[in-house]
Amino acid sequence: MIEIAISLAVIGIALVAIIGVLPIGMNVQKDTREETVIDQDATVFIEAIRNNSAGSTNETDLTNYVYAITNFQTAYPSGKAVVPTPGWGSSYLTNNARIIGLLSTPEYTDNDGNPIPYLSSANSSYSNHVVAYVRSISGAAVEKPPQDNPILQQDSFSYKIICDNVPVAVNTPIWQAAQSYNAGNEVLYNGIFWRATAATAGNEPDTSSLWTTNSYAGQLTANLHELRLTFLWPLLPSGNTGAGRQAFRTMVGGQITFFNDTSVTPNQWLYFFQSQSFANAP
Repeated sequence: MIEIAISLAVIGIALVAIIGVLPIGMNVQKDTREETVIDQDATVFIEAIRNNSAGSTNETDLTNYVYAITNFQTAYPSGKAVVPTPGWGSSYLTNNARIIGLLSTPEYTDNDGNPIPYLSSANSSYSNHVVAYVRSISGAAVEKPPQDNPILQQDSFSYKIICDNVPVAVNTPIWQAAQSYNAGNEVLYNGIFWRATAATAGNEPDTSSLWTTNSYAGQLTANLHELRLTFLWPLLPSGNTGAGRQAFRTMVGGQITFFNDTSVTPNQWLYFFQSQSFANAP
């Protein structure tokens, strides 16, 4: 009897230890599964945006997963009136072209929707903060279309994507009238890149022979962009996200084309990478 009691005590201690470790193992398994889903989904979105593979209005596979996209715009100069940008839901996101067109929005645009290399305090410009709300593409099969049970849809693994489409040549300083420049210094002035050919101060680049356009920087900005997708997960019922965070980056060559979708109010600019087409820039 004593031996049996001792054996039961040992088994009990072992079971307590196992039960204590079990939740940790399950959490590690859950985190690993979510990271795997994010890695797989990131490839899908990067390829779709970079290759403009979703440009056809007849393709609708992404509409099963992307259920909302918002764009929070900041206007420059500060205090400038901003036309409110709505958040688009399933009633607008009816095909891949609209989804990709919104996700490809450049980080900096002017009043007319044109992509610009920097924000200017002198000219009207906007900084775009685009966020997509997505149900996982690579998640459990029970969550996938044609599943239309709202409870299962709400309980499915979801995440946010912060989309940044940034021109690569944005570190060149903006020309300042009060500053002196030496030969070889580069500046941005009225959206064009310039290089000083001699020491100069107070001479506006577009009216002075001491400046020459830097065509290489202009071509680089117009035709090379960094696409950065930051995934935040899981998406909680409150609208907040959990501790998961991972960023994916790639370079995209080619120019950005865009058009104004006038089928909605207010009108919506949609942008697409044209990897086979390159723009000439000063």
